[in-house]
Amino acid sequence: MAGVVGLREVRYGYEGQNHLKAGKDQSNPYFTFDASKCIVCSRCVRACEQVQGTFALTIQGRGFDSKVASGPTNFLESECVSCGACVQACPTATLTEKTIIDHGQPEHSVVTTCAYCGVGCSFIAELQGNQVVRMSPYKDGKANHGHSCVKGRFAWGYATHKDRITKPMIRAKITDPWREVTWDEAINYAAGEFKRIQAKYGRDSIGGITSSRCTNEETYLVQKMIRAAFGNNNVDTCARVCHSPTGYGLKSTFGTSAGTQDFDSVDATDVIMVIGANPTDAHPVFASHMKRRLREGARLIIVDPRRIDLVKSPHVQADYHLPLLPGANVAVINAFAHVIVTEGLVDEQFVRERCDLEAFEHWRKFIAEERNSPEATEAASGVPAADLRAAARLYATGGNAAIYYGLGVTEHSQGSTMVMGMANLAMATGNLGKRGVGVNPLRGQNNVQGACDMGSFPHEFSGYRHVSDDSARKLFEEAWHVPLQNEPGLRISNMLDAACEGTFKGIYIEGEDIVQSDPNTQHVTSGMTAMECVVVQDLFLNETASYAHVFFPGSSFLEKDGTFTNAERRISRVRKAIPPMAGLEDWQITMALSAALGYPMPYQHPSEIMDEIARLTPTFAGVSFDKIDELGSIQWPCNAKAPEGTPVMHIGGFVRGKGNFMITEFVPTEERTTGKFPLILTTGRILTQYNVGAQTARTENNVWHPEDILDIHPWDAENRGIREGDRVSLTSRAGQTTLHARISERMQPGVVYTTFHHGFTGANVVTTEFEDWATGCPEYKVTAVEVTLARKMSEWQEHYLETRKQTTQILTGAAGD
Repeated sequence: MAGVVGLREVRYGYEGQNHLKAGKDQSNPYFTFDASKCIVCSRCVRACEQVQGTFALTIQGRGFDSKVASGPTNFLESECVSCGACVQACPTATLTEKTIIDHGQPEHSVVTTCAYCGVGCSFIAELQGNQVVRMSPYKDGKANHGHSCVKGRFAWGYATHKDRITKPMIRAKITDPWREVTWDEAINYAAGEFKRIQAKYGRDSIGGITSSRCTNEETYLVQKMIRAAFGNNNVDTCARVCHSPTGYGLKSTFGTSAGTQDFDSVDATDVIMVIGANPTDAHPVFASHMKRRLREGARLIIVDPRRIDLVKSPHVQADYHLPLLPGANVAVINAFAHVIVTEGLVDEQFVRERCDLEAFEHWRKFIAEERNSPEATEAASGVPAADLRAAARLYATGGNAAIYYGLGVTEHSQGSTMVMGMANLAMATGNLGKRGVGVNPLRGQNNVQGACDMGSFPHEFSGYRHVSDDSARKLFEEAWHVPLQNEPGLRISNMLDAACEGTFKGIYIEGEDIVQSDPNTQHVTSGMTAMECVVVQDLFLNETASYAHVFFPGSSFLEKDGTFTNAERRISRVRKAIPPMAGLEDWQITMALSAALGYPMPYQHPSEIMDEIARLTPTFAGVSFDKIDELGSIQWPCNAKAPEGTPVMHIGGFVRGKGNFMITEFVPTEERTTGKFPLILTTGRILTQYNVGAQTARTENNVWHPEDILDIHPWDAENRGIREGDRVSLTSRAGQTTLHARISERMQPGVVYTTFHHGFTGANVVTTEFEDWATGCPEYKVTAVEVTLARKMSEWQEHYLETRKQTTQILTGAAGD
């Protein structure tokens, strides 16, 4: 501000003691710390403590020698998580974004929504012309209240990265070089191929995949095109391979397929139970909110095979950490319920008034059986019975209790059973229908909830209505002016199976890299190779594009209008900040392809698509762009009964009427350790990277996590002659890869862990085809493996390097026309 008003001279001169020669810390890739400009106001220190909860900053020294310090080291090597709270709080130029130093102050701004995790943070995209120079967390954002994490705050450079493909491309065979063409030629070629395939192999020989990274409007259009233009229900989404058990389990018990609370509800929680989730890494802004509540006195139960950060971190320590064995979730939740039922801790009044009593009595009798006791399940679960009993008593008697869970619950062969088990537990203790309680899925990607809501499953229209429901189907037929199939279509895994069998020949994939993200990579690539027309719509030439015949360049969240729906059912606006680099937004590409197939969808703006969604989807009946702009965001259901949305679900009654207790038999996974594969691999995320790395791996976040690492317990490492940093071979019955080892007591003996963010690792080369019994969600979290010292890189890694070489040639113009 001094610079803006022209104050450049210091009228008192520079004589006497000062800090002008203090060093500048430029170690962090995103911001600098210029100590000579620091006034030691402590705002950054308080932001790190009170907002973020990391306690990475402190004031060193006394009097004139006082200074802000990131511990005994620089910012990069300190405990700083680069959330940006200190930068946001700094009133001088001491902490400054490097983009502002390089480009200067922004001229205008647009409020939009982050395209990373399911927290759905609101940001102000600040620009000079069409160049984004800063992303600032929006203080009025109802999901984040002005806070952010390193990904949303700083890792947006991928949107204009040099690897972006901005021209449509086609090729007759996947061994041919790509050829750049016009949009019209690419659209007509793809449509012609799909028509040819259907004429030759039948209507059901093609399908498509929607994306949890695209907007609600784009996702809705893809499933509409598949049902109306393709003429089948062969549509699926990445949301099914992560959180479909959430939908199935919560709909079976409560009557609706979504979490019960808003994030702010945690402020009224007395006991927080985190199951199979790592919020500080995967949902860091909500984790900061949660940690504030824990510092205020809330109690904490962690159910996780690993010692995640929340088990013990500054001013936060779990009352109980139950380190269960991967695959034993249902045994643990049944034991929790057993304690509550047999020790008289059931909220009898809540059950009597709110739940189906016949179902409850049937469940009570089942859960009280000795085989469900903590002592009987201890061998299978690995959780000491005494600890489990104490944790169960705390959950039942400690006040308002809330369950927060992640993919460590859903990505199991009993994922749906576990979700029903958590719902049973919450109903039995009366922890539903008010603030501070509930069963709350922490969605992994920015629009997982929205992709499910929009009808991306082969068996459901938008709003979770089955395709066999005559009244629902008739509603869509009348609106879309086309007959629709009443039988579910193929899931992704079914499409790949059919492709290998020769009956499925074409696929349209928007915003997904299934070769990297789906299990059993070798099976995925076999299916992709067998298809005659693969159309990929994405920002970059990903691994799936290696098997594509048509490539449509997509648009990032900065280049489009629409909405995302976060983990708390909050619908927020995505607003265009810059023009689409490829000329078209994703919804326009899908619309053009549908028209070329003979089914025009003449929308002029995404707001018109949302208007149609609202007309056809009861839970969205009151949603519109105008209302979202007026209110800031809306949580569905939004209708005549709740015109401004519904922050907390099931107040006064469940959506289905009476809560439904479900029997949850523990059935051990078929994936077992053997003499050949004696260890269990489980996977997860890390703070600085996101999913398969398509976005974050093209940013400076690689400074913190340049490769996937295998965590292994010292006992297992010692037995295999493995030392810190050794490159090891990770082998399962499905495949093999190599990566560096890290000796870690966060693991328990017999369990190893890695992330899946880097394509070179190819973690899903080793995961198997086992899946949830109800939804087909893959069992990523339990894979029997062996770890040995590696002699060379794996076949997958050799393939990966070759495809990267080809991609580099394409991007530099050395290949194709």
